[in-house]
Amino acid sequence: MTDHPGAVSATALQSPFREVFRRHAAGVAIITATYEGRPFGFTATSVASLSADPPRFSFNMARTSSSWPAVANTNFVGVHMMSTDNEALAERFARSKDRFSGDDWSSGPHSVPLLHGVAGWLIGRISMRLSFENNAVVVAEVVAGDTGPDGAPLLYHGGSYGTPAATDYVI
Repeated sequence: MTDHPGAVSATALQSPFREVFRRHAAGVAIITATYEGRPFGFTATSVASLSADPPRFSFNMARTSSSWPAVANTNFVGVHMMSTDNEALAERFARSKDRFSGDDWSSGPHSVPLLHGVAGWLIGRISMRLSFENNAVVVAEVVAGDTGPDGAPLLYHGGSYGTPAATDYVI
């Protein structure tokens, strides 16, 4: 039952919600953390710059994620920005259980797993976890970071990876 005329139920809005956000291009990142001596990580499209002074970033995640125990119980996380050269890495962290196979990572500051060859990375000290139903918003203050090779940013749009294309226009 709705509270006002013309209101639509939450269930009826799930399909339009999914379709609208499939049309929203988002930058691709990988979040990493260490918990009980093991590396954890996942691909995310919800990373955002929160403030520049002090430098902070945020991201969202499902509390049902296999990486949630690490994020929920550690003080530091890493965020790695992906370029088009990192598409296979982003796909591995999104779909595989064997995310840290190979030699494309090492232990970084505060024992946070650092991925090699990414467009840039930041290590953040978690300052807030806001749980809402089965999801969480995490805020972290930057304590370390560096840039990597310059390249086209990796985007996620319409269920697949891509890169932005310049448009021609005259001012």
